[in-house]
Amino acid sequence: MNLDELREKIDGIDSEMCRLFAERMQVVTDIARYKKENNMVVYHPSRARAVLQNISKKLGPEYEGYGRSLYQTIFDLSESYQTRMLSQGTEFFEQIKELTSKPPMSFPKRASVACSGCEGAYAHLAAERLFDLPEMVYVGGFDAVFRAVSTGLCEYGVLPIENSLAGSVNVIYDLLSEYNVSIVRGVRLKIDHSLLALPGAKLEDIREVYSHQQAISQCSDFLAGLKNVRIIPVENTAEAARMIAKSGDTTKASISSRLCAELYQLQTLKTSLQNRDNNYTRFICISKKQQIFSGANRTSIMMVIPNRPGTLFRVLSRFNATGVNLVKLESRQMPEREFEYRFYFDIEASVYSDEFLSLMCELHNSGEQFKYFGTYAEII
Repeated sequence: MNLDELREKIDGIDSEMCRLFAERMQVVTDIARYKKENNMVVYHPSRARAVLQNISKKLGPEYEGYGRSLYQTIFDLSESYQTRMLSQGTEFFEQIKELTSKPPMSFPKRASVACSGCEGAYAHLAAERLFDLPEMVYVGGFDAVFRAVSTGLCEYGVLPIENSLAGSVNVIYDLLSEYNVSIVRGVRLKIDHSLLALPGAKLEDIREVYSHQQAISQCSDFLAGLKNVRIIPVENTAEAARMIAKSGDTTKASISSRLCAELYQLQTLKTSLQNRDNNYTRFICISKKQQIFSGANRTSIMMVIPNRPGTLFRVLSRFNATGVNLVKLESRQMPEREFEYRFYFDIEASVYSDEFLSLMCELHNSGEQFKYFGTYAEII
């Protein structure tokens, strides 16, 4: 046979495979209906193992591995389709459907906004990027921001969640899991750290440098070049600047924003301290209410997945099956359970598509725990 004849033969086989796949999925539909009527779970690992063993015997050693990979994908697609069907009409399905059926609202121009630290903090700068006229409320620590929002003291809270140099702010993920709040907006802020001290201070006389641990990490190269200098972590970069202003000590300095020099009448000893110039921090804006504002295309969720072989792979296969883009995957160990993790997903998709609703319902039913943090736009 020549190449054209071989390709024609392949086309015929593919046509038959498509017909059989459609027929198989129809049977999957009937199985899903039966499971729903009889309150049965979708995934049966013993059934999957038995089918794979049978496939291995039929294909023999030459094609066994390829066949198992093919059928594992078919199983994932079948499970995905069944989960989608079984999710329709559930409380979570109706909740997400109602949320996404409302017309998108315009993001407010002014609101009461909680952030950690004091005036001049990077969260303060992020809030001014998000709101035209934020009414700032400064609280002590990230946990206090969550409390301010969840108790209704403030309408919104602004918090850092990830830095391009130092990585994720892990405590924020833990607090998102703990508190019943929703992410409604995001902003990416360029971070430019300065070394600030009292007027008259000299760089060679500095003996102590104060800042937040994340800022210290982002400026590690500069700090490594200082001799006989103590590096002291504090709660916030702006608090560090305010502390230096009150200290009256010219041997102390802070790593803070340029705005802090103006606010607290400090001298700038050096600018752009960060290890690389492309230093950005992602901030999230949280609310007590679940709201979707115009332009929303990013969704954050949390899952606890059983610690068994293949469970994470099956979750990730849902993204492939629905064609939804996974932009970030973060894991955090659960302190109450040894060697088990929470997984945090950032998803890029239109919330008004059938694929999004389908994926949310599938993931909701795929783990031991599931939490929808919100759908939002991120300003760059």
